[in-house]
Amino acid sequence: MITLTGHTLTVEEMKRLLLEGEGVTACPTSMQKVAECREVVEKIVEDGKVVYGITTGFGKFSDVLIQKDDVKALQHNLIQSHACGIGDPFPEEVSRGMLILRANTMLKGVSGVRPLVVNMLLEFANRKIHPVVPQQGSLGASGDLAPLSHLALVLLGEGEVFYKGKRVHAMVALTEEGLEPIELEAKEGLALINGTQAMTAQGVLSYIEAEATAYQAELIASMTIEGLQGIIDAFDENVHKARGYKEQVEVASRIRDILHDSKLTTKQGELRVQDAYSLRCIPQVHGASWQVLNYVKEKLEIEMNAATDNPLIFDGGEKVISGGNFHGQPIAFAMDFLKVGMAELANISERRIERLVNPQLNDLPPFLSPEPGLQSGAMIMQYAAASLVSENKTLAHPASVDSIPSSANQEDHVSMGTIASRHAHQIIQNARRVLSIEMICAMQAAEYRGIENMSTVTKSFYHQGRQQVPSIKNDRIFSTDIENIAHWLKTNYSIKERLDVNAAL
Repeated sequence: MITLTGHTLTVEEMKRLLLEGEGVTACPTSMQKVAECREVVEKIVEDGKVVYGITTGFGKFSDVLIQKDDVKALQHNLIQSHACGIGDPFPEEVSRGMLILRANTMLKGVSGVRPLVVNMLLEFANRKIHPVVPQQGSLGASGDLAPLSHLALVLLGEGEVFYKGKRVHAMVALTEEGLEPIELEAKEGLALINGTQAMTAQGVLSYIEAEATAYQAELIASMTIEGLQGIIDAFDENVHKARGYKEQVEVASRIRDILHDSKLTTKQGELRVQDAYSLRCIPQVHGASWQVLNYVKEKLEIEMNAATDNPLIFDGGEKVISGGNFHGQPIAFAMDFLKVGMAELANISERRIERLVNPQLNDLPPFLSPEPGLQSGAMIMQYAAASLVSENKTLAHPASVDSIPSSANQEDHVSMGTIASRHAHQIIQNARRVLSIEMICAMQAAEYRGIENMSTVTKSFYHQGRQQVPSIKNDRIFSTDIENIAHWLKTNYSIKERLDVNAAL
């Protein structure tokens, strides 16, 4: 059980919450702050003060005063009118993440909602009632208005949810669980939808998958080094410490550990003086991607614990301030950076695939074919990898450099952070498939080199891979093989814990 405080949530905890379905509860001290902040909102309404989003309209209508009797209707109208999401829904893990992150930000005690709202969000998460949230429709400022409106709808008994493996109306799940929909009061609708939790939840899932993929890329690259009888000297500690990037040093160290007892690596000058960049520069390229991952993780953990709605309430109500914490620029930048980092892991993997299948670049059978000419072997797998990395290049275009005005030019600069986050996730899926192709080719190369000559770690990885796809004895439909390996890599998201690779990772 993870306890939310509004201040301490980590990516590792989110991994347990999103991928392992761990339960979540609220810190009592934080809930007390929520209750105290709520008293301020109720006094504002009672006194008839003019405060944005509490007693006024929204966006361009911020100067329209709302009468006390209409405050509840204002919140309900807000949710319904803003539920304009379109397209396929986010993965269920993302909508679960949105529930948890929204509750966590409210637990900071500056949003002005009732404890009831926080409890309802956590009830949905713990009972695994996950809102159906369309992926498209957010500008990334004023937060993720459209996606979060679909989240808010289900608390009201409207909209759809994923529940027990089915997509059903929210009231079906509420009724079966014995829960009553809530009626929003002053500020609560705005507090639910004015934030960055869609882009952040998608960003967290993307990071978790990207981290696993980066580790897997090192194992797969190590198998390729063996298949191509790569020069191990290029991974010498002295080389990498001479440059000074810790991530580069760490990648080189892990690959040395993976290959420490391999009989397939060579020494400088033994077969050739130096390898091509896609082998020799693995620590430099993969290490740079790890720099990106570390940056992204840092920004996500800040945003996961951030108050991102508007207005915010401070000093017991002495300050009710309209600001712009809903603007998703920090996450937009982070996701665009993640896109580039993961696209490059795929790019260098595709080049290693080429070296495995091109007979002019190795002494293996052409295209790793069991009967070159009659059978094409891995020829078109390289085409598929080339297509995926080319698609990544278009997806890697930064969403954050775009902006378009909205709400009659009141909201005249936006982040497009949710687009960046969605595209990052697609790039990661593509990168995983490219690495799956490299793994299939590297396993085939290992068989020509002699499995008994592989390192202890790569041999273990090879045997696990062969449980997913058989050796290439004849041409077959390789699409299935690629998807089988990709699915296996995805579900083994924590490769350090789930794959038998000794202490190497």
